[in-house]
Amino acid sequence: MERVWGGRQFAELYGRPLPEGPPIGESWELVDRPEAQSVVASGPLRGHRLHELWTRYRQPLFGAYDLPPDTRFPLLFKLLDARETLSLQVHPPAEVAEELGGEPKTEMWYVTQAEPDAQIYAGLRTGATRDDFERSLASGHAAELIHAFASRPGDCIFIPSGRIHAIGGGNVIVEIMQNSDTTYRVFDWNRVGLDGRPRKLHVDESLRSILFDDFEPTPARPQGETLVDCAHFHVERLELQGPRRALRDERFAVLTVVAGSVECAGERFGPGDLFLIPACLPEAELVALDGSATVLRATLP
Repeated sequence: MERVWGGRQFAELYGRPLPEGPPIGESWELVDRPEAQSVVASGPLRGHRLHELWTRYRQPLFGAYDLPPDTRFPLLFKLLDARETLSLQVHPPAEVAEELGGEPKTEMWYVTQAEPDAQIYAGLRTGATRDDFERSLASGHAAELIHAFASRPGDCIFIPSGRIHAIGGGNVIVEIMQNSDTTYRVFDWNRVGLDGRPRKLHVDESLRSILFDDFEPTPARPQGETLVDCAHFHVERLELQGPRRALRDERFAVLTVVAGSVECAGERFGPGDLFLIPACLPEAELVALDGSATVLRATLP
């Protein structure tokens, strides 16, 4: 995906072929959206789309879930290359999203690369009020009221719906989220887009969505291997030293390699690779090929 804030790190870090020209900011790795679909690359289900798998083969491939049969796969996985800082933005909480005709989105970021001066913006500075924020927005200084902190490889940042946020320049991130593409930009650092014009802002929608009592959140503190356990996803960081079962239970998991290389079910995966282990492979093992590897494992709660 072309983005004004993107770069070329997907080629440098992960060997991905990129088109010449505009900066590339996002790679949608696993997606079931009307406008974008993941497709099975090989094997007996080659050519099938993720939506087809989720609706036609849910129990054998994904395990038992109490979800309506016509829903879409509930998660979306991306890689982000933030060469420049993203806009200050917010995703609407469920009740606001319904009123505005959007979709709620809770997400988490896992930092895989960060330059020495890279930052994360999340939540408001302690004591900032809505009136303060609106005044700073009108004067072009909204960023002064946003909590910022240094980012480091291995950091995990939880972004529930309603939390104002931005990824600072110099970060490469794995993003795991609800299946939603609703984002309201409230401030874009007074810059222009790839077409040379200011990008569209959604100030009214943002002001209705921002949680104005959300002050100075910090990176998530792992609980054992668990990075995030919320109503929408469960994400762990696995530090592999020897063979390890790929699945937590009798349901699917999505694995993302963030360091080292692994083998699973006869396939090899390196940094930046993402793959889904279906529920019908309960004995599948992860094996670190060079003695050690770091893998994110994401499932539904």
